Amino acid sequence: MSSRVSADLLIKKGIITEGQINKAKEEAMKTGMTTEKALEKLGFISEVDIATVYADSLGIPFIDLSDYLIDPEVIKLVPEAVANKYKAVPLFKIGSSLTVAMADPEDIAALDEIRIKSKFDIVEPVLSTPDMIQGVIDQYYGAIGSAEELVKGMTKEKMDASAKSVKGLAGAAEEAPVIKLVNLIILQAVKDKASDVHIEPADDKVLIRFRIDGILHEVQQIPKHLQSALASRVKVMAKMDIAEIRNPQDGRIQLKMESKSLDLRVSTFPTMHGENIVMRILDKSSVILGLKELGFSSKDLVEFDKLVRRPNGIVLVTGPTGSGKTTTLYAALSAINSIEKNIITIEDPVEYEIPLIRQTQVNPRAGLTFANGLRSILRQDPDIIMVGEIRDKETADIAIQASLTGHLVLSTLHTNDAASSLTRLVDMGVEPFLIASSVIGILAQRLVRVVCPKCKEKYIPSDEIIKDLGLSQKIELFRGKGCMHCRNTGFTGRLGIFELLTVTEEIKNMVTAKRSANEIKKKAIEQGMRVLRDDGMEKVKTGVTTAEEVLRVTEET
Repeated sequence: MSSRVSADLLIKKGIITEGQINKAKEEAMKTGMTTEKALEKLGFISEVDIATVYADSLGIPFIDLSDYLIDPEVIKLVPEAVANKYKAVPLFKIGSSLTVAMADPEDIAALDEIRIKSKFDIVEPVLSTPDMIQGVIDQYYGAIGSAEELVKGMTKEKMDASAKSVKGLAGAAEEAPVIKLVNLIILQAVKDKASDVHIEPADDKVLIRFRIDGILHEVQQIPKHLQSALASRVKVMAKMDIAEIRNPQDGRIQLKMESKSLDLRVSTFPTMHGENIVMRILDKSSVILGLKELGFSSKDLVEFDKLVRRPNGIVLVTGPTGSGKTTTLYAALSAINSIEKNIITIEDPVEYEIPLIRQTQVNPRAGLTFANGLRSILRQDPDIIMVGEIRDKETADIAIQASLTGHLVLSTLHTNDAASSLTRLVDMGVEPFLIASSVIGILAQRLVRVVCPKCKEKYIPSDEIIKDLGLSQKIELFRGKGCMHCRNTGFTGRLGIFELLTVTEEIKNMVTAKRSANEIKKKAIEQGMRVLRDDGMEKVKTGVTTAEEVLRVTEET
């Protein structure tokens, strides 16, 4: 056995049995290989098993590098010769500490040389297998640099030849430059805090666009001849059929980067110029925001907090796709989460994992829809249920019955304002008296970009903006000039603007009487509801966002 991990330790950990050790020793005597290699050959153990036990004995983490993304700037900190010599690669840096994956973390000479070459005071070793480390060396070294540099090395003749067959496409997808190019695109998207990556084929090129703070930005143009290889690589990573180019496909990529656990939801769609690919980036290790961080006014925060702490009823969050509804629901669940409550969700997809909460994902192919899942959840003795979206009458009916039998139900709808959610349920075919009896509050929301604090400046808005905002006189507002910190956009991050409708007795009577959404909205405003644009205007006056942003995301009220 290896001097690093004894047979006794492997047996103690339950990885192998004494009988397997004896068989491996017999095999080793016949072939001349080590007992460790014989165990691997006989399928009793893997290199990862050995490495995991070794790491545990040293008290350091074992890192699986097969799905790990590394910043090329970090790779440069350790020269290729040193990486090859010691089978060690840098993973990430935090302050004056550099974390390095090593095949032998007990090699003091290696640690000293890495410390000197990288100029880092502290080198923290983690363990990985020699094969995984070699894979990283092959993948990252030799062509460290920008995507533009990688593109130059991939000729049209070579890529065109690869695109002629499925075997050729599969081979192109595994080419080191293609792998590096896709990794660089994803890395840059994560660095730029993009929510989506768009790979869009045009007539003579491929556009790479990132959605950052809700707005699409073009970040790169790639030669047309790389289109097939690029698409094939993404499809291989997402476990899709690379031969299928005529029908849409959905897939998923799971990656690790530094301390982040990334989940990429991939969608392909055939167009005139080839497959359009969109990757939605979900950072499962992100900290879930609290209700106070979402942008609520103090009045709305108190009211919404009261609603989600009610023992039963339905609370709806409404708005278009990408308006932050799921983030608000997660914040609400986190606020009311406790060991005394049984909280169960059914989502599409599960975007973040919350401790103590049972979360499940719809799977229409397996027959798990929102409606079916909700029925089953009711047999799980829940206190609080979160349904990702009410899409049809069946789901709405079950959600209402759940709320009427003592459960709090949180869900979303796609409507433009809060009052329209009540009439949307009526349009679905739900009885008005049931809606009036179950829905206790509706929150409409939008996301506005926040003025960059680094380049924030005062200005006097134009007469047109003053008129659009319904102001009677000119006032001093704020905007971002544009700087390196905000990529010259003038904005960093986003915040919510809200419209909270609490269902009072009067509004219940209006719903039962099938009154219009506009009538219900007027009554809610009379009772103190602040509409989206007014909430946005308060944030404009305090310098949080700009008038143009609020006008962009809200309709006339």
